[in-house]
Amino acid sequence: MDILSDARAQIDAIDKQMAALFVARMDAVRAVIAYKKEHELPILDAAREEAVVQKNLALLPENAAEMHLFYEDFIRHNMALSRAWQAKLRGSDVVAYQGVPGAFSFIALKALFPHAKAEQFSRFGDVFEAVETDAAAYGVLPFENSHAGDVAEVLDLCFAHPGVFVTQVYDLAVTQNLLCVPGASLADIKTVVSHPQALQQSARFLKNLNVTQQEYPNTAAAAQFVAQTGDKTVAAIAAKETAALYGLSILAKDINESADNTTRFIVIGKENPAVGNRFSLLFTVEHTAGSLARVIQIIGAQGYNMECIKSRPMPHVSWEYYFYTEIVGDGNGAKALLASLQTICKEVRILGVYHRIAEGEKT
Repeated sequence: MDILSDARAQIDAIDKQMAALFVARMDAVRAVIAYKKEHELPILDAAREEAVVQKNLALLPENAAEMHLFYEDFIRHNMALSRAWQAKLRGSDVVAYQGVPGAFSFIALKALFPHAKAEQFSRFGDVFEAVETDAAAYGVLPFENSHAGDVAEVLDLCFAHPGVFVTQVYDLAVTQNLLCVPGASLADIKTVVSHPQALQQSARFLKNLNVTQQEYPNTAAAAQFVAQTGDKTVAAIAAKETAALYGLSILAKDINESADNTTRFIVIGKENPAVGNRFSLLFTVEHTAGSLARVIQIIGAQGYNMECIKSRPMPHVSWEYYFYTEIVGDGNGAKALLASLQTICKEVRILGVYHRIAEGEKT
C-alpha cells in the first residue's frame, strides 16, 4: 500500500468512527430538547454554547496549536447543527419568508437555515404574524438595499411588533441574470419581465437588447411566469439560483450595472439571543428643539459608533417620527446607555443584538 492509499484508509476508518459518534451526540441532544421543551427553555443558550466551545478548544493537544481555528470552526458548526436538530425535534424548524421559491429572501433563508422548512407568505406582515403566533420559529426579510435604500414597510413592522427581535443580519450580494426557456436565444427575446428594481439595475443591458419591459411583484415570480408560459420570446431577470428551480436556462449573467449591489436581510424571532457585535435601537423623543441631538450626543459620549440613523413617520401621529439606529458595540453592556436615553426619550427599546455577516461567512 502506498502512502496516499494508507492515508486514505486511515481517514476512512476515522470517518466511520465519527459517523457513529455523530449519531450518538445527536441522540443525546434528544434528551436536551425534551428537557428544554418541558421547562419552556429556548433552544439557544448562548453562554452555554460559548462555554462548550472554549472547553473543547482546551482539549486540543499542544502540538495541534496550528489547527486551533479549524477546530473552532468544526465545533461551532456542530453546535449549529445541534440547534437545527433541536428545532426539528421540537417542531419549530419552520422559517418564514415573503415571496415565492427562488426570491432573494428564499435564497437568504436557505443560506442561513439550510435544514429548515421554508414557509412562504404573500405579505411582510404575514411573516411577522407567523413568528408571533409560533407558526414559524424565525422570519427572513429584506431590510435595506445598497442602492434602493430601506424597505420601509419592514422597518415600520419592526416598530409595530415590540415582541419580535432582530436576531441576525445577513448581507447578500444581488446579481441579476437573464433567464429564458431552454433553447431560446438573445435574438428571440422580445419582452423582459422582473421586479422594477431589477429592471432599473439592468437598464443599460435592456436598452442594448431593445425589448419591452414588464414589471412583476418580484424576480422569482417573473421567472415562474416565464417557465409557465414556455414562450421563447419572454425572459426574466432573476438570481441564477432561480433558474434551476423553474427549469430555465441562463441566457446572460451579471447584467446589472453595479457590481456592489447588496441587499441586507434581517432574521426576526421572539427570543433575542443577545449575542453579537452590533445592536439596534428604536426610540421616540419629544417634538422639541434639540431632543434628537441630545440622544446622538449621549450615544457618542459613551463610546458607541452609530453607523446609521433613520426616521419614519409615527403611525396615527401627524408630523412626528420614530428613529432607528444601528450601533457598533456589545448590546449586553448597554444598560448605562439605555438608562441615560430613558431620561430624554419618550420610548426606547433594543430591537436586537446580533452579528452582521456577509454572504459566504459562517452563520
